[in-house]
Amino acid sequence: MLSDSPTISRFSIHSDHHHLHRCSYNHHSQSHSPPSPPPPSHLRKIQILRLRRNFQISAIDAAQPFYYESKISDCIAKSKTLKIAIVGFGIFGQFLAKTLVRQGHNVLAHSRTDYSAVATELGVSFYSNADDLCEEHPEVILLCTSILSTDKVLRSLPLQRLKRSTLFVDVLSVKEFAKDLFLQILPSDFDILCTHPMFGPESGKNIWKNLPFVYDKVRIGHDEARVSRCQKFIDAFAKEGCIMKEMTCAEHDQHAAESQFITHTVGRILEKLDLCSTPINTKGYEKLLDLVDNTSSDSFELYYGLFMYNKNAMEQLERLDLAFESLKKELFGHLHVVLRKQLVGSGGRHLGFSHEAPVLSKLPRNGNGNKLSLNGNENGNG
Repeated sequence: MLSDSPTISRFSIHSDHHHLHRCSYNHHSQSHSPPSPPPPSHLRKIQILRLRRNFQISAIDAAQPFYYESKISDCIAKSKTLKIAIVGFGIFGQFLAKTLVRQGHNVLAHSRTDYSAVATELGVSFYSNADDLCEEHPEVILLCTSILSTDKVLRSLPLQRLKRSTLFVDVLSVKEFAKDLFLQILPSDFDILCTHPMFGPESGKNIWKNLPFVYDKVRIGHDEARVSRCQKFIDAFAKEGCIMKEMTCAEHDQHAAESQFITHTVGRILEKLDLCSTPINTKGYEKLLDLVDNTSSDSFELYYGLFMYNKNAMEQLERLDLAFESLKKELFGHLHVVLRKQLVGSGGRHLGFSHEAPVLSKLPRNGNGNKLSLNGNENGNG
C-alpha cells in the first residue's frame, strides 16, 4: 500500500542519475559535430517509455514504521496471553474455554469424546489424540476432569512430550487430593497450581464478578518466566472480577466441607422429598427450590467425589445426622410436656414432673467430639 508521500527507490534514483549523466556527456562530446537528424517518431516513444519506467515509487521504506509498530503490538499481546490446553472438554471445560478465548488466549482441547464441532464454534483447537496435543507444547495443562477420573487421565498423558517446565492446573472441588496426586505423578520439573473456581456454568453463566476463586501455588519455579506464567493464569480470573482467595489446599477442604458439601447434601435430601412449587410460596421456600435445582443439575459422581476425597466430609455428614436427631428430641421434648400436663395436671409436681421443656444446646464445632449437652447435662440424657 502506498503512503501519502511515497519515497523514490535509491536504486531507481542512482540508475536515473547515471543515465542522465551519460546523456549529458554524450551531448557535450558531440556538440562540435554536425547535428544528427531526429529519430523517427516510433523510436522517440520507446525512449520516453524507458525513461518513465526507470522512475519507480517504492513503498517499502514508507511502510517500515507501521510494520515495526505492528510487530511490537503483536509481541505485547502475546506477552499477556497463554497457550492453554484443556484436558477434559466437557461442560465445565467448555465453560472456562469461552472466557479464556475471549481474553485472547490460545486454547487447545483434548477429551475422550469428540467435541471438535463445539471446539470450532468456540474458537478452540481440538485434538482427539493426547500425543498430538502435547506435541503442541502448551504452556499450561488445565485439567477439567471429574474427581473420580483425574488419576486415570493424568497417568495417561504423554508427559515426555511436554516441555519440562509446563504448568499443571486443576479445578477440582477437593484440593488435598489433587495436590497429592500431582506431587506423586508429575516430575519435579513441572509447576503445580491447585485452583477451585467456586462457581460453575449455572452460577457463573452471565458474569464471574464477585464469585470466589481459590488457589494454592503448590510448586512454582523461581525464575521470572515461570512466576509470570502462573500469575497470568490467575489474572485470567481476576480480570473477570472474581474474589481472589489464596489459601492452602488443607484450609480449602476444611471450608469446603462446611459449605459446599453441606449445601449439596441438603439439596439432595430436599430432592428426595420431591418438593413442588405452591400457590403460596415464601421467599425462603423459593430459595430451597432453587437449591434443589442447582444441586440436582450436578452429577451424583461429583457429590460422591466431594464425600470420598475430602476427609472432612464424613465428620460433616455425622454432625448433620446428629443435628437432625437433636432437633427431633427437642420437638418431642416440648410435646411430652404438653402430654404430661393433660395427663396429670397440676398434681404432676408432687410426682416430680417438670413443666419446663428440655432445650438442647448447639452442636460443637468440628473436632470437638459429638457430645451434646441438655440443660447442662453433658451426657445429653433427658
